Amino acid sequence: MRVPLAGLPERVTIYEVGPRDGLQNEKTIVPPDVKAEFVMRLADAGLRTIETTSFVHPKWVPQLADAEEVLAALPRRPGVRHPVLVPNERGLERALRNGVTEIAIFGSATETFARRNLNRTVDESIAMFAPVVERARAEGLWVRAYVSMVCGDPWEGDVPIEQVVSVARRLMDLGCSQLSLGDTIGVGTPGQVTALIEALAAAGIGPDRIAVHFHDTYGQALANTLAALRAGVTTVDASAGGIGGCPYAESATGNLATEDLVWMLHGLGIDTGVDLEALVATSRWMAERLGRPSPSRVVQALSPRAPRAEAPAARESNEEHR
Repeated sequence: MRVPLAGLPERVTIYEVGPRDGLQNEKTIVPPDVKAEFVMRLADAGLRTIETTSFVHPKWVPQLADAEEVLAALPRRPGVRHPVLVPNERGLERALRNGVTEIAIFGSATETFARRNLNRTVDESIAMFAPVVERARAEGLWVRAYVSMVCGDPWEGDVPIEQVVSVARRLMDLGCSQLSLGDTIGVGTPGQVTALIEALAAAGIGPDRIAVHFHDTYGQALANTLAALRAGVTTVDASAGGIGGCPYAESATGNLATEDLVWMLHGLGIDTGVDLEALVATSRWMAERLGRPSPSRVVQALSPRAPRAEAPAARESNEEHR
């Protein structure tokens, strides 16, 4: 049943990250033809923004070493976007050679994660991104900025909101069009999310330029998403089947499952353009290739269950209560 709530948007854009953020943390190396089919199935289910791969050096993320092959196998469909992650100028060169028109850079709100993820300080990482964004914009590319650890860091603990805002402002000042707030280890709660979005708005980064990227470590991803929607955000990152995490933050469990997000949004009367049945079938298909069940609650609930074994015939009454 669809029962709208006041103060929520009529439509939400789902920024699907399963093929990149989901598969990069899987131990199983998925063949490029399967990755390409995954992306195409997601598009068939109605998703229109699908972060497809990463041009990070294969030494650091071997699961995505086949970026060129995956992109070459994908047909270009009108209205379907295929952004890719790039860390530096070499990654941007690869992206441009492969006809990419949208990219994402990825920064950190904390020094420890910046060093572990990028082997640089926060200042050094922003200096590295500056020529990437400048060249990308000159080439006509759309650029997103991720900022990780916005609610907490496994090494530094709670992350002050003003620290997140400072890093976010510096990333957006490079010329990025959208900022994705990453609760990388899933420790955030709705009040914290609301306060962060309000602080960013006060610093000149309104909710129309913000996306949210929640992990469900403590079961807060949907609650935090609802808080973000109430604060005016209309772009939400999610991963089909709930796959993924972060290879450099062991406490980061799976991303918010796209199916769980769609179930909530549709129940609120919010349009997504997504066919939930087709999406569930796609996640079941990928789970089979990964060799494990999907962690998505909605995928589990809507998947056919194996038939139960027939109950054995009742025994003599004196054995029934043993």
